[in-house]
Amino acid sequence: MDKELDELFEDYELGAETDEERYEAQVRMVRENFESKMERVGGKLRFAQDLIALWRYFLDGDVPWLRKAVVVGALVYFISPIDTIPDLAPIVGYLDDFGVIVAVTKYMSDELKQYYPAV
Repeated sequence: MDKELDELFEDYELGAETDEERYEAQVRMVRENFESKMERVGGKLRFAQDLIALWRYFLDGDVPWLRKAVVVGALVYFISPIDTIPDLAPIVGYLDDFGVIVAVTKYMSDELKQYYPAV
């Protein structure tokens, strides 16, 4: 899977300051908006535990920032009201959010196990 992702992003070049600034802006957005979004929709979403695991993973100081960048991207997409299918559409509006979260949690499943809420 890592090889496939590397090939997918081989033409994508990380610029030092620009990407780091963008990452920091996205981190601020996630920190400021994640909890309020979870309060609004957490009970309606079956994948709320995946979101919580991603959030806890993101907050872990031992996780490398490149791994956190993947999580930030997924959480920004989830939080953002502007996405492929608007969240205003009942049920259907969360399908694209669900797809992004599922893709990231499957990709990082071994790393995320310890961050899931205890049942």
